[in-house]
Order: sequence, then C-alpha cells, then structure tokens
Amino acid sequence: MSHDIKNSKCVIVVNGELPLGLTVNAASVVSLTLGRGVPELIGEDVKDAEGGVHLGITLIPVPILRSTAERIAEIHQLATADPEVTVVGFSDLAQSCRTYEEYIERMTGTQPAELTYSSVGLFGPRKQLNKWTGSLALLR
Repeated sequence: MSHDIKNSKCVIVVNGELPLGLTVNAASVVSLTLGRGVPELIGEDVKDAEGGVHLGITLIPVPILRSTAERIAEIHQLATADPEVTVVGFSDLAQSCRTYEEYIERMTGTQPAELTYSSVGLFGPRKQLNKWTGSLALLR
C-alpha cells in the first residue's frame, strides 16, 4: 500500500508508568517495526561533504507520547479497526520474552483481550491519529 506522507502522521505511545529502560525498549521496538511496515517513512541515504554515506532517516517527525496501559489498549483497539492505519502493538508479553521463539509460543496461547501493551506505534491519516492521541503528553 502506498502512503501519502504529507497528510500522514506517525506517533508512538508508551506506557508512562514503565521504568526508563523498558520505556526506551518499548519505543525502539515499535519504531523499528514501523520502519519495516511503512518503508515510505524512511528517506533516501545521504552523503556528507566527504562522501560518507548516512542511512536515511524518517521523513516526518515521530513524537513519543506517554499514556496509561488502559488508554494504549483503547488506542490499539480503535486503530486496528481502521484499515488506513498501520498499527504496531508491543505487549508486556513480548517485552518479557527472551527469544522470538518464546514470543511465538506464548502468543499462540494468549487471547487478544489478555494482552497489556507497553507501547503502540501508529502511522496513518493525520486527522485520525490526532483524534486518538492529540491530548497525550510528550514523553519527557
């Protein structure tokens, strides 16, 4: 699917009650997955004055917002119901796994309603994302 970057927004919402290390981890995992899921978010590689190559970075800002686990779950549910929004949920279950194989195994036995989210990443129409996240504070 091709995305209209100019009229889109990308945000990451993290559980503000997590310790700093888990907060940073939750934001970084969601960020990496958003970059994979929406490659148009990333600009082309650039060269510096000496010809050194610097990998492309995001074309639009990606604010990191904070909220409660309950609100993140609500946002996740609303966003997954919208076909225009790319959603990356990072659950406490995923964050607690030591390997990807453990994550796969544990997820296959977990009902969606049982998941608590450490973070959620969203990419989609600016208007819609503002509706869901516009009142949330920046992570500081």
